[in-house]
Amino acid sequence: MAVVGQVLRSEWTKIRSVRSTVWTLGTAAVVTIVTGVLICTLVRKDFDSMPEQRQLSFDATNISFAGMGLGQLAMIVFGVLVVSNEYSTGMIRSSLAAVPQRGVFLFCKLTVATVLVFVVGLATSFVTFFAGQTALGEHRAYLGDPGVLRAVIGGGLYMAMMALFSMAVATMLRSPMLSLGILMPFFFLVSSILGNVSATQKVGRYLPDQAGSRIMQVVTPVNDATPYGPWGGFTIMVGWTVAALVVGYVLLNRRDA
Repeated sequence: MAVVGQVLRSEWTKIRSVRSTVWTLGTAAVVTIVTGVLICTLVRKDFDSMPEQRQLSFDATNISFAGMGLGQLAMIVFGVLVVSNEYSTGMIRSSLAAVPQRGVFLFCKLTVATVLVFVVGLATSFVTFFAGQTALGEHRAYLGDPGVLRAVIGGGLYMAMMALFSMAVATMLRSPMLSLGILMPFFFLVSSILGNVSATQKVGRYLPDQAGSRIMQVVTPVNDATPYGPWGGFTIMVGWTVAALVVGYVLLNRRDA
């Protein structure tokens, strides 16, 4: 346990001493909050012109998280840089020489980064919710309404899990350019396309971001045939992340630094 404590402290020092940590986490928070407030303001102005069916199924909580899709991209960058920076600078050789137990090294790095992302993500989620509901005016939801607190906390969990998944992929690929080259277009374009095209919709809803974002929904959309609920979707996202972590851990153990 003494070793784990020392490694946790060293990983914390590494993360907070890198300038990109502040920039990426700050960008994720600002983009999520500003976009969410902007979308809520536009929705409030257009609410009366919406079809009655859309008004009845309007999810005031989920609409305030509209900026989460952009904010998650910054979290992906953070997750990739936390792992791959050591490979690109060659520092990984010194790190593994100091901590030969690779499982302990990986566990401590992922734990420190994930806790940090969860704290930032949770704070961002609460600020986004309250700011978005203020912008919605009379159409707002309240934190005490059924399912709302779960959705707001779920926003923090979603961001933390997205960053952890990115760290796992970066552990497998080791290259920041290759990791970002796969993750960014996949979550920015490919996943959305697969989830909205009728031919691939059934497959797309099981992708990590599509399934995990379900935890931020309070009102089920009309004619929604998704076969799982908020926690079921988040469990699918956790499954993807665990699978990626297992592969990353196996490759870390088998390869030279």
